[in-house]
Amino acid sequence: MKVFENRVEAGRELAVALGEYAGRGDVIVLGLPRGGVPVAMEVASELEAPLDVFLVRKLGAPGQEELAMGAIASGGVVVRNESVIAGLRVSQDQIDAVQKKEQAELERREKAYRGGRPALKLDGKTVILVDDGLATGASMRAAVEAVREHKPAKVVVAVPTAPPDTKTVLEGEADAVVCVDTPEPFGGVGRWYRDFAQTTDDEVRELLEQASEKLPPG
Repeated sequence: MKVFENRVEAGRELAVALGEYAGRGDVIVLGLPRGGVPVAMEVASELEAPLDVFLVRKLGAPGQEELAMGAIASGGVVVRNESVIAGLRVSQDQIDAVQKKEQAELERREKAYRGGRPALKLDGKTVILVDDGLATGASMRAAVEAVREHKPAKVVVAVPTAPPDTKTVLEGEADAVVCVDTPEPFGGVGRWYRDFAQTTDDEVRELLEQASEKLPPG
């Protein structure tokens, strides 16, 4: 079972696993903030592909915020985890309240991260969605569904680590799933990193600025 030193090392190893996409003009790498962006930066650099950010927010269950009852993504896409909602008897009013709060945060981050730069056009592209790992996969499922609204040629999910069952679920929704390691029992993404310090908004913004200067869109 693989333990990564940090997100940079994880990104480099993930890039190796994504080698078939290197040097192609039709590939775009999208990082899920915040922790997915440093990983995606390494992937984009190694593949010589443009990097952008794709906003997804988990909808945490009331009183158990770490447990995802769903997720929202840029473009108004909502994915619900019906088993969690039913199991905790979460009301629609509770769901609406959490969704409103997370929508506001999603919009704030969209403005903060891009600094006025428009989102990259995804139609007809091979889109590689990158995060630092998957647990339930709710956020990534929302991202896949939202990206499909932009009519890409292919959607690839790429992560350094994920539990086997979550990887299987994503394989049914994305066109391909690339994962460096699928440890079991999983126990959480942070368990598979020696350094899992929180990525800041400033770090995300700086990485996106670096990427836009290196490979300007267009």
